Amino acid sequence: MSFTFFSKSKRSAVKTADQNRTVDQMDNNKIKILIADDEPDILEFIQFNLKREGFEVVTAENGNEAIKVAKKEKPDLIILDVMMPELDGVEVCRELRAMPEFNSTIITFLTARSEDYTQIVGLDVGGDDYITKPIRPRVLISRLNALLRRKRSEKNTDSNTSIIKIADLVIDKEKVLVYRNDNAIVLAKKEFKLLCLLASKPGKVFTREEIFNKVWGSDVIVGNRTIDVHIRRLREKVGLNYIKTIKGIGYKFEF
Repeated sequence: MSFTFFSKSKRSAVKTADQNRTVDQMDNNKIKILIADDEPDILEFIQFNLKREGFEVVTAENGNEAIKVAKKEKPDLIILDVMMPELDGVEVCRELRAMPEFNSTIITFLTARSEDYTQIVGLDVGGDDYITKPIRPRVLISRLNALLRRKRSEKNTDSNTSIIKIADLVIDKEKVLVYRNDNAIVLAKKEFKLLCLLASKPGKVFTREEIFNKVWGSDVIVGNRTIDVHIRRLREKVGLNYIKTIKGIGYKFEF
């Protein structure tokens, strides 16, 4: 018989991961998720994995039913398959976002890997993220927990507040200052504005068009590489791990 021994630091890392998982599961007991998909096998598969993590789950098998269930159940998070009968996921998202009670509800899409255009359209109508098929349970749970953590963190990063605190970063919008571990970081005006936009909603995917419009303005003509250059400079100054590239779509802030 053989045994595997871990160093103190590795045991600590494992313990921390287990503690984080326990905290997420405790929080999940209060979270209601709506899954809308017309494929019974996928619906059952996702429902099983979410319930195992402690989530309360309600389901719908088409777009119209999804809207009815959402109005009745008021879920905290909605998962929409893009291709559904009667009303597709994009249209469901568009209709829900038009209702005041769903302005801040997290909405994520299930899409095929090749549906780059659909992913962009989904984000443009108000989707927060997308999950590609085939679905891997651990990735699914990780993405949903990240979205839920972002929802909680938005209480501290509201667009009306002057200070954003995320991990070891502090962004003072009023004084136009950024600190990391109490060390000041000097940013150019557009770099600062770009960082504020991405950090305002950690985990949300911002499309390139959305970034152009909010940072440079829709009436300003800039080169295609402008965003990429500013993102590269931001990474050099604040760290490589905060800003993630979503290929063919845009960027999002993670921590």
